[in-house]
Amino acid sequence: MSQIPAAGLLTPAPTRIMGVLNVTPDSFSDGGRWLDHAAAVEHGRRMMAEGADLVDVGGESTRPGSVRPSEQEELDRVIPVVENLVGHGIPVSIDTMRATVAAAAVGAGAALVNDVSGGLADDAMPSTVAGLGVPFVAMHWRGLLADPQEEPHYEDVVGEVRDELAARVEALVEEGIARELVVLDPGFGFSKDAGHNWVLLRGLAAITGLGLPVLVGTSRKRFLGRLPLHTAAPAEPRTDGEPTAPDERDAATAATSLLAAQAGAWAVRVHDIPSTRDALAVHRLTEAAR
Repeated sequence: MSQIPAAGLLTPAPTRIMGVLNVTPDSFSDGGRWLDHAAAVEHGRRMMAEGADLVDVGGESTRPGSVRPSEQEELDRVIPVVENLVGHGIPVSIDTMRATVAAAAVGAGAALVNDVSGGLADDAMPSTVAGLGVPFVAMHWRGLLADPQEEPHYEDVVGEVRDELAARVEALVEEGIARELVVLDPGFGFSKDAGHNWVLLRGLAAITGLGLPVLVGTSRKRFLGRLPLHTAAPAEPRTDGEPTAPDERDAATAATSLLAAQAGAWAVRVHDIPSTRDALAVHRLTEAAR
C-alpha cells in the first residue's frame, strides 16, 4: 500500500496530533476498549475526524507489570488494524519494539515506526528501519518496565535526557538510519518520577534544540493526576488521596500539549483529540495575532 512520503510527514508545520490507539487488553488508560479490530478501526477513524494528523497503533502495553505478548499475538492485534486504517486513507504509525512487527506494519502501509526503546529492545530494529526508509521515533529509555519500587536518579534530568538522546541519534545513524528521519521522544513517565517529568516539561526547549523533530507523550500519565485542587494551593503535586483517573486527565494533557507546541515540538501523542486540538488552535491563533 502507498505510504506518506517521509519528507512530508516531518516537514516543519504547526505541532501535529498523533492519536493513541492501543489494541491491547491491559494499557493503563484504555486497556481492552479497542482490542476488537472493528472497534479499533472505528476509533481510529473517529480520531481523524476529530482532528488527529496520524494514528499510532500499538499492540503491546508498556505499563509497569504488564506481560509482553508473543510476536505472533502482537502481529495479529495490529496488522489488520493498520491495513484497514490505511485503506481508509488514514496516516498510521506503528508503536512497537519488535523489528518484525515494524516491518510487517510498514508493509501494510504504516508511515512511521515509534519505538519506546529507541531501538535498544531489539538489535534488529535499527537496520530494519534503515532498510524501510521511514521515520523512526527514538524515545529516551533506560530499560524495559523497570521495578516500580526502584527510584530513578538524575543529577540533571534535562541535560542527561538531552545528552542520552543525542548519543542515541549517533548510534542510529551509524546503523544506517538517515539522520533526517529520526524523531526524538524525551520519554515522559519512563524511568522518571513526577518531579523529573515536571522539570523535563519545563526544559523541553533543550530537547527541541537538538534540531530534530520531537514527539511529546504526556497523555493521561500519572504525574498529571495529582495536580493542586485550588489556585491558592502550593505549586506542587498533591500527595494526599488517590490520583485522578486516567480519563480525567485530558484537560491537563491539553495544557502540556500547548507547552510542547510553545517549545517547538513536532507532534504530541494523545488519547483525547478535541481537547488538545483546541489547545493547539489557541496557540496557533495567539502566535498569528498581530
